[in-house]
Amino acid sequence: MLIAGFPAGAWGTNCYLVAPAAGEECVIIDPGHQAADGVEETIRKHRLKPVAVVLTHGHIDHVASVVPVCGAHDVPAWIHPDDRYMMNDPEKGIGRSIGMPLLGELTVGEPDDVKELADGAKLELAGLELSVAHAPGHTKGSVTFGMPEAADIPPILFSGDLLFAGSIGRTDLPGGDMAEMLDSLGRVCLPLDDSTVVLSGHGPQTTIGQERATNPYLRQVAAGQGPSPAPRRGM
Repeated sequence: MLIAGFPAGAWGTNCYLVAPAAGEECVIIDPGHQAADGVEETIRKHRLKPVAVVLTHGHIDHVASVVPVCGAHDVPAWIHPDDRYMMNDPEKGIGRSIGMPLLGELTVGEPDDVKELADGAKLELAGLELSVAHAPGHTKGSVTFGMPEAADIPPILFSGDLLFAGSIGRTDLPGGDMAEMLDSLGRVCLPLDDSTVVLSGHGPQTTIGQERATNPYLRQVAAGQGPSPAPRRGM
């Protein structure tokens, strides 16, 4: 298994390229702000052939490079229908202007081929199986992508902005909802095995076991009550 990730752009959003091995087909997860050059560098380094872009949600820091990346490799983008509108109108997703200088660096819109994600779907792409879980709270259309344990590789959760190391995604932007966030944490994250590696939208990797033991939000969800929102990473 090859997972190559890097933080991109003004928000340090983690973009991941996932393949069975170097020299094979790959899936690109969340090519955000200023991620296109990093994507191309990673493709060249590992001799990869992209077959799809998959998106954990529609915020501009996760989708800003979708059009150039999909166009360069003639591949579709997958997104939950509740967040699709943000690809064409990113400011609706954050409730304010993100600034003309920044907008001038973005290619706003949809790629030629957009496919919609559904809760419980199994995507078979590039020789990989990605399990889709709808996880609203950060946005209405947030999803996670799970990969099962294989050989010596533990199970993996690409959590987007649902779960971070030590924290969770913010819920104060349009479409955010703390009650939905806590429900998603309990429904999507708590049932996972402690060995599950969490690769999130911002910050370092962690594990479900580590977060179950130390993350105040998961601890409170497990105890049946949720804490008040606090500052968190990302948009």
